[in-house]
Parts: sequence; C-alpha cells; structure tokens
Amino acid sequence: MSVKRGRPPGMMDVARLAGVSHQTVSRVLNEHPNVSEPTRLKVRAAIAELGYRPDRAARALVTGTSKVLGVVAQNSSLYGPASMLTAFEEAAQSTGFAVNVGSVRNLDEQSIAEAVERHLDQRVAGLVVIAPVASAAPALAKLPGDVPLVTIDGDPEHASSLVTVDQFAGAKAATEHLLSLGHRTVWHISGPADWFDAAGRVRGWEAALREAGREVPPLLTGDWSAASGYRNGQLLARLPEATAVFAANDHIALGLLRALNEHGRRVPADVSVVGFDDVPEAAFYTPPLTTIRPDFDAVATASLELLLAQIESGATEGARRIIAPTLVQRDSVAPPA
Repeated sequence: MSVKRGRPPGMMDVARLAGVSHQTVSRVLNEHPNVSEPTRLKVRAAIAELGYRPDRAARALVTGTSKVLGVVAQNSSLYGPASMLTAFEEAAQSTGFAVNVGSVRNLDEQSIAEAVERHLDQRVAGLVVIAPVASAAPALAKLPGDVPLVTIDGDPEHASSLVTVDQFAGAKAATEHLLSLGHRTVWHISGPADWFDAAGRVRGWEAALREAGREVPPLLTGDWSAASGYRNGQLLARLPEATAVFAANDHIALGLLRALNEHGRRVPADVSVVGFDDVPEAAFYTPPLTTIRPDFDAVATASLELLLAQIESGATEGARRIIAPTLVQRDSVAPPA
C-alpha cells in the first residue's frame, strides 16, 4: 500500500492496510482490552510498516473527549451550500462544539475520502458532509461505518442519515402558485442535472403541472448562474406563450429578468417569474422577486441534533429530516394579460 506523497500516513491508511476499521485502530492505540490479539498484531504491524505516529487527536475520536465536529463541503460561493455551512457552524458553536471545515474543490470520491481522513486524524467527534451532487455518492458509500455521520442535501435514495430541504415541495408550491393566477402552464429553467436539489425541483414542477392536467413545456437547463438564466431568457423572451417561468434559483431568475427586459417583455405584466433560495438581494431585484425560501437554520439545527444523537448513543444509523420551505410573495408575479 502506498500513501499519497506530501502528507504523513493517517489512521485511515493504517486501517486499510490492516483490514480493520479506524475505530479498531483507535482502540489498539488506546490499549483497549476489547481487541483480539491477532487483530492487535495486525494493527501494530501496519503502524510499523507505514511509520504512522498517533496523536492525541486520534485518541479523542474513540474516547469521546473531542468537542470538534468535522465538515466536508465543496469550496463554493453558491448561496445554498454556503448558507448551509454558515448556519451549521453557528448552530454547533451555540452548543459548545467547534467546527473544522475541510473544503474540497470537487465533490468526487478521492477528494471526499482525503478530507474525511484529515478529519479523522484531528479532533473530530463526528462528521457532516454537504453533498448535493451525484458524484459524491460513491465516496459516501465507502466511508467508515462506525463514524457518526450526517449528510446534508445528499442522495435521498441512499443516505442513511440525511437532512435536506424539501426541494420537491418547494418547486411544486412555486408552480402551483403561478397556475393559481391563471397561467396555462409554467416553464422551468433547471439547475445542473447532477445536483439532487435541481432534480427534486424538476420533479416538483412536473408533478404540479401533471396534477393540474397542464402541458409540460420542454425543460430548459441552467447551471445556477445568472448567465445561464440570461441565455435561456433570450429564448423564452421570443415565445409569446411563455407567460410564467419558475427558475431553479434566484441567480437564474436574475439573468432571466434582464433578458426579458431587453426584449421588451414586462415582468409581471407579460411574464411572471418565481425563483428559489430567497437570496438577500431578491427583495431588491426589479421587480422584487417572488421566491421559495429554504430554512437553512432549521436544516443546520436538525443536522446537529442527529449528529449529536449518534455521538451520544454510539449508533451510526440516524433518522431523516426533510425541511419544508416557504413561498415568499413579492412583485414578480401577476395574472396573465
């Protein structure tokens, strides 16, 4: 087994080489009696082969003395993930826990595994992974099964302990609101297809239209940016039948508003627009944007509660919490002309 150049061997390296869990390694390091002699010898041999030097932080993981929580998150300026991280840090600090954030450039298997390993070699009592994209799923499936872990915005089909905003319900509420004003159908500019948030919003939009017996227009795809909203808005502005649009986030809505304005399509007189996220600037768009507001504080609180429950009980199977968003009504919607 080789260890990546540029860093010393970690406890996870020892665990992999010995074929045991990281907790077993910690027990050996702490001379815990509940370890068989053959297992103890395998771990000691792996430590010697790798030249691993344990520290007090590694011991804290098994003794439960750590007051630090590890968070793995993508290094992103996107409003949703950044707000989740900030809210979790504030919630954790209010309970006396410090938060150690491991930022990764990409949420892929190798990056997440390395970030988790760094946390396990430091003072962490449990882990939170903000994993809104499909590429994170393989890494989460391979994480040590005995580590307290909560996933935020992860794969709703596979994450064992998950806290997320109800994307489906939020998108459905946005679409139903536009239909209730008399629009025949609602167009949608989605987020990237590999994001669980985007996929949930597409499903909610489609469900609202089908339940109302309305035509489902072709899906337009964005990338969370205002530029993608503007690009798709150039098309929508040329379609007189497009009188209502649900944008997958407020930045997409911002680009859409500019494109509609440049083509002489008035909002909301000609086109109604609803966004998602309720960014701080949404109330100052022209016109002020009707949008769906996720409760990031509730997501953070629920995540912390589930994680602390796992730490206290020693169990690693947790509950799921789906947090309902709310519709914030402003001036960007109106009945069709």
